[in-house]
Amino acid sequence: MVSRPWEDFEIESTVAHAGRMYDYMLGGTTNFEVDRQACIEANAEFPGGIEAARAGLRANRDFLGRAVRHIADAGIRQFLDLGTGIPSDDNTHAVALSVAPDSRIVYVDNDPIVLAHAHELLKDTPESTAAYLFADMRDGRAILEEAAKTLDLSRPVGLVMVAILHFVTPEEDPYRLVSSLVDALAPGSYLAISHLASDIMAEEMDALYSRISERTKETFVLRSREEVTRFFDGLELVEPGVTLVSDWHTEPGDVELPVYDEVAVPRCDIPA
Repeated sequence: MVSRPWEDFEIESTVAHAGRMYDYMLGGTTNFEVDRQACIEANAEFPGGIEAARAGLRANRDFLGRAVRHIADAGIRQFLDLGTGIPSDDNTHAVALSVAPDSRIVYVDNDPIVLAHAHELLKDTPESTAAYLFADMRDGRAILEEAAKTLDLSRPVGLVMVAILHFVTPEEDPYRLVSSLVDALAPGSYLAISHLASDIMAEEMDALYSRISERTKETFVLRSREEVTRFFDGLELVEPGVTLVSDWHTEPGDVELPVYDEVAVPRCDIPA
């Protein structure tokens, strides 16, 4: 299910876009020359250059897969993925269904280009298994109402918010946003977050995302480990707790980071 026809939207192809830049950095093809050039220019002064940046993004993607598998292995069969991004072969539903074919997934994104490719994201997936919502993650009530058409919210859910909360400014109260979603889920639910770090290579990261912001006109808010940990107040962290994405339940073949990474937070039990 897609909430509205993607033809209703115009896709801006003359200004770089964070989602398309992310796609390019991961080797995707859903991007334009302006996105590719922005990646090259923004990362030119970063230690290790564009290849180091690519390793960081790939490590974040590996974390997503491990987190979803961990949640599915724990018996969760429903996922709510906010900030889905441009489709790839390792999206949440692909990982979840590989563990448990009876899993159900609802994706949420407010990016028109993601909506335009939602049919690809959900191809070969029964409508009763996966749905796509064109919605802003800040509108939690509407998201939960629509998600309830696919998910049984009286049962535990895996809430996935990977590499998305750094788009929420302090004025928009990201902690309230997360807590309102968590509070609406059943006991035994899980939460997975990754977030750009402000306290790892602080000067270099701040400069990098300032350059990206200038090229995309999007706002990035980097947060410290302490600030990211606040998203889990009242919840039980899975070991090793708040750590680098590359250090959380690493598996053979996962990317080894060169010099930096995003802060990552693993699944947390939501107490009764």
